Amino acid sequence: MEALEEKEEVEKPPEDVISLNISDFLDELELDAEEASALSDESDFDWSSIDTSNLPSSYKTNSQQENKLLQLADHFFQQYSHLCPERKPLFIHPLNECGVQKFVSTTVRPTLLPYPDMYYWSGCASFVCDYLIMEPLKCPITPPSSLYSPTTILKYQRGNCFDFTVLLCSLLVGAGYDAYCVHGYATLEMCSLDQTQELCPRLRKPPEVPEEEDPNKYRIKYPLEPQSQFVLQQKAKKEEETESTQEEEREEEVVVEVEKPKRDPLHGLRVHAWVLVLSGKRKVPETFFINPFTGNHHSTKDECFLGIESVWNHRNYWVNMQDCRKGCKELSFDLSDPFCWEIMFSESNNASQLPTESAENDTDDMQEEEEIGMSFEMPLSWVDRIKVSCREYENPFPRGKKVILYDKAKQEKWAAYANADGLVERLTVYADSERTEELEVKEWFKHREDLLYMREVDHQTLLITDHFKPGHPLLLKAHTYTSLEPETGHTVEFYHTARVDGLWKRFETATEMTEYFMGREDFLHMRHIEFGERDLGVEMAGVTAEANARPIVEIKEYFHRNPEKPADEDVEERVFMVIDDVIQLTYHLELHDTIASKVVFCRVIGREKREDEIFLSRENTLKYQPWSSEKHKNMRHLYNLLWELRAEQKDLKQLVRDSEAEMLNILMVREDEEANIKLTVSLYSTAKREQQHEATVLEEEQRSSQSSLEESQYIGEEDESVAPHTATNSTM
Repeated sequence: MEALEEKEEVEKPPEDVISLNISDFLDELELDAEEASALSDESDFDWSSIDTSNLPSSYKTNSQQENKLLQLADHFFQQYSHLCPERKPLFIHPLNECGVQKFVSTTVRPTLLPYPDMYYWSGCASFVCDYLIMEPLKCPITPPSSLYSPTTILKYQRGNCFDFTVLLCSLLVGAGYDAYCVHGYATLEMCSLDQTQELCPRLRKPPEVPEEEDPNKYRIKYPLEPQSQFVLQQKAKKEEETESTQEEEREEEVVVEVEKPKRDPLHGLRVHAWVLVLSGKRKVPETFFINPFTGNHHSTKDECFLGIESVWNHRNYWVNMQDCRKGCKELSFDLSDPFCWEIMFSESNNASQLPTESAENDTDDMQEEEEIGMSFEMPLSWVDRIKVSCREYENPFPRGKKVILYDKAKQEKWAAYANADGLVERLTVYADSERTEELEVKEWFKHREDLLYMREVDHQTLLITDHFKPGHPLLLKAHTYTSLEPETGHTVEFYHTARVDGLWKRFETATEMTEYFMGREDFLHMRHIEFGERDLGVEMAGVTAEANARPIVEIKEYFHRNPEKPADEDVEERVFMVIDDVIQLTYHLELHDTIASKVVFCRVIGREKREDEIFLSRENTLKYQPWSSEKHKNMRHLYNLLWELRAEQKDLKQLVRDSEAEMLNILMVREDEEANIKLTVSLYSTAKREQQHEATVLEEEQRSSQSSLEESQYIGEEDESVAPHTATNSTM
């Protein structure tokens, strides 16, 4: 099938000119490919030199069933070519690595690998795109002449789009998906694995749900704002003045268009292979495509897919009989529909028959094919069992790492344990398309003992944010900082459900500290502390920062509404001015109130205060009482309240010092964790556990040999010390 045809123009060039232009373009493309292969490191690999001597006999010969299958395929191919002469030849029985013709359906070997991620399509797709190196087709407009087995592709870790597709389809069918290999046409970017114009999947935001409009049709419609006629006249004059500059802007637009990449002359002709997953099995809600080069799923209406020639799985082969001038948008994927898809073998194992437009001399061939098909059964796959060892599964990148370039972004991937710090992925975001100015860097880690799994670095603000999994000894969830030095600006988030005090966030600088709480019984949700400057003279004397603590100037606490208390007895804000010796209480509001009730306890001027003394009078107590409560009018109640507040202020000062000490401890622990990074070995990482076991055995052997050597030296020294002693005794 021809894929999408170009839009008809007013003047069409002659067909000879078109074919000549395409042939010239292909010649140039081959020269460019040869030059690129001469410069690339992968040019040394030659598929014709691979060793096929140790392959099973099924790779080198065809069984009787396979020969019958090839005969049926030839009959089907002849009828198809006769009835559809304008269509491209079918990709139906290419050569394998041993030079033997094999039917494409028998190249699919359903396999379920024993790894949890490989039970899902996303895990299979990511493994295939990471494990294999992409090789372009030798001719971009024709399918390859050979199709190697998935085992050979896995062995050499490289292949073209058809090799990627067959391997991925084998894994998906083995996992229970209704998956098919697709031979079709796609855009240049998809065929060449060019993602420089795409947005990185890590940067894609989830679609926003549109807000529902107010269904009230009796809303007030406000009149339009009046417009000045003078302003409108001025705007018209400005538009007339800008007409002269429009020509210059058009010239600039022409220059920009020249800089854009030219239109692909092979658009709609470039051959590509991908995977089709039908809905139904494995609770797949909607049919979708998988690009094997990237492992990404695409809608069947994606404009990157320009047409389909045929699809196949391990049981059958279908030819697309639908029009693909609009790509795959309007295609029906009901493979049981004979008007849309021509099946090679019917469900009753009878050979399919194309529409009865053949000549009379073809009836004998069809009868022979039907007789063969009646006694035919689809043979099993000739491919050996697909195996992937634990070491290969855990280290999928053949070049050590994988680099993907996106629009203003670069993504790097490593295997687990490849880096000493546990780094497995890095995403760098740039400000320009040339990727010269870095804006942000995100890094992902695995198997770290400190449970760090992600780090964000903002190069504009120089802020670093570390994210931790649950289970850290200090209950850390996130830590934002510019430096691990104390009092330089730190924001720490905790897993508050594991803390007794319900603290979930703390922000600290040299002059202030703010703590946020959740789920407390006293309804406290924020505490703000303001610090003063340290005594410089004490610092010069060499006293430590712990001994020379920052003076506490003010402590503010904010509480949520407690519905069990009246509003005029439920404190909303509590302020302790420690240096000024002032305590201020602000209460919650009732629904009908507009001004909150307040109580302020001030210092008594001209009177020395002892620690255990509380002096209360109407002069140092200020009250604003719009509420009707009688408690605050009683001086004894205010005296008891002030006594409790003095005690709580003392406890709060100690809590602040504890918070400072906790922050210092966090910074010390984080500094030590970054200086001595340790990685844990997963229970499922058998290869790494074997390496660890071998390393421990080697260490034990070295220790035992060293200890035996020390014992022998010690015994030798004892013999030397005993020898002169015995000699002196003999002389006596």
